[in-house]
Amino acid sequence: MDPSEFLFDVEAYKRQSEIEERYIINRFRERRNKIEEDYAARSKRKYFKRDHAAANQRLIDDYFANQPTYDDAMFRRRFRMRKHIFLRIVGDLSSSNNYFTQRSDATKKEGISPLAKCTMAMRMLAYGVAADAVDEYIKIGGTTALECLRRFCKGIIRLYEQEYLRAPTQDDLQRILRVSEMQGFSGIIGSIDCMHWEWKNCPTAWEGQFSRGDKGTTTVILEAVASHDLWIWHVFFGCPGTLNDINVLDRSPVFDDVEQGNTPKVNFFVNQRPYNMAYYLADGIYPSYPTFVKSIRLPQSEPGKLFAQRQEACRKDIELAFGVLQARFKIISEPARLWDIADLAIIMRSCIILQIILHNIIVEDERETYAQHWTDYDQSEASGSSTQQTFSTEVLPVFANHVRSRSELRDSNVHHKLQADLVEHIWTQFGMFRGE
Repeated sequence: MDPSEFLFDVEAYKRQSEIEERYIINRFRERRNKIEEDYAARSKRKYFKRDHAAANQRLIDDYFANQPTYDDAMFRRRFRMRKHIFLRIVGDLSSSNNYFTQRSDATKKEGISPLAKCTMAMRMLAYGVAADAVDEYIKIGGTTALECLRRFCKGIIRLYEQEYLRAPTQDDLQRILRVSEMQGFSGIIGSIDCMHWEWKNCPTAWEGQFSRGDKGTTTVILEAVASHDLWIWHVFFGCPGTLNDINVLDRSPVFDDVEQGNTPKVNFFVNQRPYNMAYYLADGIYPSYPTFVKSIRLPQSEPGKLFAQRQEACRKDIELAFGVLQARFKIISEPARLWDIADLAIIMRSCIILQIILHNIIVEDERETYAQHWTDYDQSEASGSSTQQTFSTEVLPVFANHVRSRSELRDSNVHHKLQADLVEHIWTQFGMFRGE
């Protein structure tokens, strides 16, 4: 076979290649045009020209000027605290976190002021409003408002948690024990109970874990201990709503320091019998521990009825604390509107702790204005005796036997003896006024 008969035509190959290439390019362009027609290009993020300087000046004129538009009573109502407390919080946040300082951008335009950021966060907490609800007044967008809330919560917890969300000191215990003696319950250091917070956007896969029939929705549980002045000493938050108070107590660290011997020992007498363990007032579901004093169900005797009446009246301190907390900070009484699990863990927990810290700051500032002035109470008129009982609050050394301490905390015999002694003690102290 002659090879010259099969010569390769280079020019023909080039022409054929160009035709194929143009075909491929044209098909690619047609496909791209079709995609662009079906899926329009996403528009750029809109920019809203917000006058932060004017909004900041308006906020100062309304609340923080020498002669503000709204007086102190209106400020207390809308900010849920007195003006000097709010300014203290703003100052502490500004000095500890660069985010809460007023800065300028590259064009020398003033940014959002610390007053505006903290005001936005407090409005969301106090009224439970959406992130962009006060954009027209404070000129802060929804995304920035949520960022302000997150940083505000974290800053408050970092600055004030050790000071306000703590166990009672020896001075605190002496004050609480004096008041508890006036109430007839020697050795009481507070009331314990649980509160449910509705979780609106709970993931579907978790609804069975966080839903309970009597609540009718998904909830997260808060356990707290409060004293007579509504000061909240203990917080445990995050248990699923299906649990009851006993299940929450089993997971709670409320007795960890007692079992480790790191708490003061309280020595007191009830009905002339010595006791060395402080206790909480609780409702009927709690176990019969020496650290809980419960009411008597269907009391038959007059002393039993008087004891049940006074126990239930004093135990309302924790219910009142929950009510005041929800009334002052609407975000707790409203369903939690959170989707992302990471945001839920940060925002929900930090917000609930923040509410309690702010609540305790307000209690410390306004304790003397409460209607119940226990310091003016004359104990001799109620008990018929001018002898004041002394309380011992020395710190114990570390327990040698952890198991023994746990058994002491769960001794039901001591619980029933303490309850019987309290019935006799309250009847002796207040029974004479029963018929009046």
